[in-house]
Amino acid sequence: MKAVVYQRPFSVEVHEVADPKILHPNDAIIKVTTSCICGSDLHMYEGRTAAEPGIIFGHENMGVVVDIGPGVARLKVGDRVVLPFNVACGHCRNCESGYSAFCTEVNPGFAGGAYGYVAMGPYSGGQAEYLRIPFADYNALNLPQGTEFESDFALLADVFPTGWHGVSLSGFRPGESVAVFGAGPVGLMAAYSAILRGATAVYVVDKVKERLDKAGSIGAIPIDFSEGDPVEQIYEWSHGEGVDRGVDAVGYQAVSGDHEVPNAVIDALIRVVRPTGGLGIPGLYVPSDPGGQDAQAQKGYLTVAFGKLFEKGLTVGTGQCNVKAYNRQLRDLIIANKARPSFIVSHELPLDEAPVAYEKFDQRTDGFTKVLLHP
Repeated sequence: MKAVVYQRPFSVEVHEVADPKILHPNDAIIKVTTSCICGSDLHMYEGRTAAEPGIIFGHENMGVVVDIGPGVARLKVGDRVVLPFNVACGHCRNCESGYSAFCTEVNPGFAGGAYGYVAMGPYSGGQAEYLRIPFADYNALNLPQGTEFESDFALLADVFPTGWHGVSLSGFRPGESVAVFGAGPVGLMAAYSAILRGATAVYVVDKVKERLDKAGSIGAIPIDFSEGDPVEQIYEWSHGEGVDRGVDAVGYQAVSGDHEVPNAVIDALIRVVRPTGGLGIPGLYVPSDPGGQDAQAQKGYLTVAFGKLFEKGLTVGTGQCNVKAYNRQLRDLIIANKARPSFIVSHELPLDEAPVAYEKFDQRTDGFTKVLLHP
């Protein structure tokens, strides 16, 4: 089969690789119909992780079941499914508590597993024609048959639940205001989720025009940080009140001006969120960053204004999204025509065009805001 294989920093290629096989009675195999390129993939693509050549990328996957192991009871051949990016067992302590992003069984020595991602277990990615699903009964979410809502359902694998998760981590309640830093796919989904959940005002901070235009199209207030301090801009918009909640949808590759400053977004959120408000941080932070700007950043250490955080009595929620905590309800919002997350999708391309798609998505050129690949 064809698959997108990492070669070296800033280089992926489509290669012929071996088809996946049933390795355990609880496995299933899907024919992939859609796999998305995620901002998290860019960390590996840019050489900002310990990823080694040969990894098959792709943790946002959906498709049709073509084979099942003898232990699979709920799924059948022909089922249309979407997969959480989390690979989880379903029966460890964390899975049973609803924390499927922190499964302790699928990736020994590390809490959590994922498809096609460095340090997240031995699971190939789905930017390929076929994909093996471990613990398939637990991990696969059934979808209506056919092709309707394909681009909406594909976003249930990661970015729609992760945006929703970021808002939840912040402690958001209906009627509150929210600042979202980062207007990439997760940031736009966080803004969209806050609007769906009854936010009074949502500010979205970025500097890429296409992204800010997307934010404005759903009723958010775009804040261009290239035009000045985003915190001051939000204070001006909010008549000096700031916001109730803040979401970091950027992570450790945040910038201030033209320079990378890993703590930039967290410090900005501490400044802009009102006393006793909350911060949700679904943006990726890593314990090891080979491309960090200094020795501290390379070890994943950040300097933040903890004294101000304490003084303001802010709460902080962090961590990867437990997709299974949200994806069923979000699927049903799509089916009921209450949500259309696919507004963020800018390009749908065949698998063979993945190398060019990665390059343009990484450079934020030609309007590449979210790319769906169709093997």
